[in-house]
Amino acid sequence: MAEKKPTVLVIDDEEAMRDSCSLILARGGYAPVTAENGEVGLEKIRELKPEIALIDLKMPGISGFEVLEKTKDIDPQLIPIVITGYATVDSAVEAMKKGAYDFLPKPFAPEELRLIISRALERRRLAMEAETLRREKKLMEDNFITMVTHQLRSPLVAIQQYFEVILAGLAGQVDKTQQEMILRARERLDNLLGLINDWLDLARIDRGQIVDKLKPVALDNLLKKQVEFLAPLAKEYEVSLELKPAKGPVLGDEQMLDQAFSNIITNAIKYNKPKGSVTISMHHENSFIVVKVEDTGIGIAREHLPFIFDQFYRVSRREDQKIKGTGLGLSIAKKIVEAHNGSIEVESEPGQGSTFSVRLPRSEDETK
Repeated sequence: MAEKKPTVLVIDDEEAMRDSCSLILARGGYAPVTAENGEVGLEKIRELKPEIALIDLKMPGISGFEVLEKTKDIDPQLIPIVITGYATVDSAVEAMKKGAYDFLPKPFAPEELRLIISRALERRRLAMEAETLRREKKLMEDNFITMVTHQLRSPLVAIQQYFEVILAGLAGQVDKTQQEMILRARERLDNLLGLINDWLDLARIDRGQIVDKLKPVALDNLLKKQVEFLAPLAKEYEVSLELKPAKGPVLGDEQMLDQAFSNIITNAIKYNKPKGSVTISMHHENSFIVVKVEDTGIGIAREHLPFIFDQFYRVSRREDQKIKGTGLGLSIAKKIVEAHNGSIEVESEPGQGSTFSVRLPRSEDETK
């Protein structure tokens, strides 16, 4: 079967230009199609889906600029090239802004036309290959997430359940040595499941599946629940928790915001000092609500601050060697906040504690 020739549409109100371009293109191995004005040209783009369109700027009725703008909606993969006898720098710039691949002033030699068509087809080929690779990458990510969820996480949860049965003595007597070994294995398993769950959270955030159902969220109530939930952890680490709330809803996904603040406050507790404190305060700043989480903990050195939101980044310090974590908590928090069109910043000094500031857009619904 003969290879299909690339279709090139020539949209020009001058018959002589349509005929000459058709002759050049046919001899160059292309399949030329012509249109005498912009309206007919747009219709042929819809019907024929040509690879390239040569568009004259000055035409009666729909101008070349209008055709350029409309082609983006009809066929984003089409490569438009402007041809005109009224070439100026301004018109060339304007054409490029509206999506033209290149600009060819009339009159032009046959070789000039063939060269620019050849480059345009290469550009189209590369763009389509990039789009194919993007889709394949997304498909691989989706499949990998499914595999991790069902093929890896599920058996780990089953093993975890077996450990609980064994430790409860339901499978027979367990001596002290065996119990200690199983407890250590269960701890490692818990850490692994935590890592998998955090990684899945990151994958969902990257795929844009967080804020598809935004609604007003009462941030003060959300933070009150966080303080109540984390009170036992704070007691374990001998840290006091204080909330200074302020009224005002934000537009967001309550579950995801809850996770973001849980990660931030949990870090403030775990990396604190005995008898230390964590203070959570809220205030309004123009169209944002700012939540500050201040701790009296061990702090972070200046050279580490640019990297603390990176995935798997953990500061290596003697003080926190016993603190378990995946290195993903702050990265997840940052992605969630930014997905809500907010921002997160940190100020810290070693030995002086840290302050995390989260800015979130306020909701117009002030009744929450």
